[in-house]
Amino acid sequence: MTLPQLLSIATLIGMMALFIWGKFRYDVVAILALLAALALGIVAPKDAFRGFSDDIIIIVGSALVISAAVQRSGVIEIGLSLVSKRVTRVRTQLLVLTASVGFASGFVKNIGALAMLMPAAFQMARKSDTSPSVFLMPMAFASLLGGLITLVGTSPNIIVSRVREQMTGQPFGMFDYAPVGLGLTVMGLIFLRFGYRLLPRDRRAAPTMGEALDIKGYVTEAAIAEGSSAIDEKVSEFLDRHDRDVTITAILRAGMRSAPLHDTVLREGDILIIGGDPEALERVIAKDKLMLEGQERDAPEGSEGEEVGVIEAVVGADSSLVGQTAGRMRLQQQYGINLIAVSRQGTRLVKRLGDITLEAGDVVVLQGPLTLLPERLRDLGCLPLAERTLRLGSSRRGWLPLAILAVAMVATATGYVPVAVAFFAAAGLVMASGALPVREAYDHVEWPILIMLGALIPVSDSLRTTGASDVIATWLSSTAATLPPWGAVALILAAAMAVTPFLNNAATVLVMAPIAATFAGDLGYRPEAFLMATAVGAGCDFLTPIGHQCNTLVMGPGGYKFGDYARLGAPLSLMVLLVGVPLLMWTWPVH
Repeated sequence: MTLPQLLSIATLIGMMALFIWGKFRYDVVAILALLAALALGIVAPKDAFRGFSDDIIIIVGSALVISAAVQRSGVIEIGLSLVSKRVTRVRTQLLVLTASVGFASGFVKNIGALAMLMPAAFQMARKSDTSPSVFLMPMAFASLLGGLITLVGTSPNIIVSRVREQMTGQPFGMFDYAPVGLGLTVMGLIFLRFGYRLLPRDRRAAPTMGEALDIKGYVTEAAIAEGSSAIDEKVSEFLDRHDRDVTITAILRAGMRSAPLHDTVLREGDILIIGGDPEALERVIAKDKLMLEGQERDAPEGSEGEEVGVIEAVVGADSSLVGQTAGRMRLQQQYGINLIAVSRQGTRLVKRLGDITLEAGDVVVLQGPLTLLPERLRDLGCLPLAERTLRLGSSRRGWLPLAILAVAMVATATGYVPVAVAFFAAAGLVMASGALPVREAYDHVEWPILIMLGALIPVSDSLRTTGASDVIATWLSSTAATLPPWGAVALILAAAMAVTPFLNNAATVLVMAPIAATFAGDLGYRPEAFLMATAVGAGCDFLTPIGHQCNTLVMGPGGYKFGDYARLGAPLSLMVLLVGVPLLMWTWPVH
């Protein structure tokens, strides 16, 4: 073995040690590994930053944007409402989520299925008052297993099919992978339902300053518009349908105020004074097609094309709002902003927004052009609170984000466009269509994850460029020659699983598949079981967040550390070996 080969392996071992140690953040470790590889000469300066142009950067970043758009659309909430009342235990919720993403991954790209269903994990976590980390890593692992079911589920399957076609003249068919893939998926779902307890319970995404705010008692005003599902519904039925996440403090009908009695029937045109936290209010208003106060007003002159947003602010002691009502202040006419919600600690507000006399210390939600809001807060003497995302007063695009994602996944499944192009186009369309505001889109991109991937790609590729991967391949061939058929298949499967974190799954197949096929021929065996073992091993990286983009996608939102993957992934990898080898031998006999 040459010195560059030894240095390449040593660099990767040192990088893994730093990841496991956890002293430095993962993106810093990746940068240090790249600098070390440059200093040692195993990565050329001209290749140092080519990782940032790799497709995986585009795929992961775009998937995060698409996932945020799907979550914002409210479509996931519709689906969850059908099962949330029946599925309340964490283990059952986990099984529903992992099974959904697992079987969906058999027919669409696993990264697309995971991006589509991640918002459901956040919703269920909120319902069961648990951390999303309980669901996200098991879902990522389920998506990897589900991708083994069909030809289009994951890239290694397609590459292995081409290798078989080159060798025998016949590629693998769409469902040739199903016997092995289905068996491993079912096994994995059973394991994950109980094995999730291996994950640390304290993992959460890094909190933002906005999450420190615990302001929930907002009151807003909304009218029941034509076509609303609330029409002809009793107040009690309305509240039950929304899981009593909101309250109705008053009803105004034909200018008359009435108490919200349980048997009061809601009518079109009724104005509801609704209380609750901002997310619940936004969800109810969007789902029932209610007309939020101020929604019909025109934008201020000169700001028609600007992005409209909302901001939380506290009314200061010397504010001009103290002792005034929004109606008397004519906020829209004089300042170009709308008051859309008010919170006053310890007080149940029952008046219309425009009639509430504001006091010092009230927290208000103001809506207006984002370029105008800071200046207006200063004029009114209000102090902005720590920024957090509020969607109250913003429009939803319903099924549009899901439709865009579906088109992207169909385009990739049919081979019409590459995955990176399809996801990049989908992310651009959800922003251009207004399904996700541009500012929110950039906020949802996990930039440290992308830095880590971009820095690690040239470091991992040094195994190939220095020839270290060829040395490893020669050793595998000589070792497999002394083993029985099942042992040789197991060795190829284990080697592919071990190499994937460093070469990524597609590169692993390109390196391992020809090796597996060659020594299968040398030993007089049929190549199918060995090629399938390569595909399964390359598709089953459960040990690190860097071998597959699905693992990378959940790292930031789940708040996971590098070593967390092996805690759940090591026993799952062992089970894949124990169950996968007999399935491979039974489905694809070597003689």
